[in-house]
Amino acid sequence: MAATGKKWVAPSFVLQIGPTSGDASMVRFGLTATKKIGNAVTRNRARRRLRALAAELLPNAIPGDYVLIARDTTPTATFDAMRQDMIKGMKRMKIWQEADIG
Repeated sequence: MAATGKKWVAPSFVLQIGPTSGDASMVRFGLTATKKIGNAVTRNRARRRLRALAAELLPNAIPGDYVLIARDTTPTATFDAMRQDMIKGMKRMKIWQEADIG
C-alpha cells in the first residue's frame, strides 16, 4: 500500500490510502503503532486515539481502504488538532465527502 497509494503526513499521524479490495462500497481502515512510539501502554493509547478519529471522520470518506499510522506525538497531541489535520488531509487528497443527512 505504501508504494502505490497516496499518503498524508500530519504532525501526529500518517494517513495512507490504498487500492480498494473486497467490497468497493464500504470504508475499511487499519491502525499501526510501532515500537518506536513507546511501550505497550503508549502504543495502545495511540491506537485508541486513532480508532476514535477514524470512527468519527472516515464515514465522511469515499469508500476505500485506509491505514492510520501513529507517530511519536500521537499519544500526546490534542484530539482537536488531530481532527483538524485529518479533515485537512482528507480534503487535500479529495476523499472527503459531506455526509448525507436523511
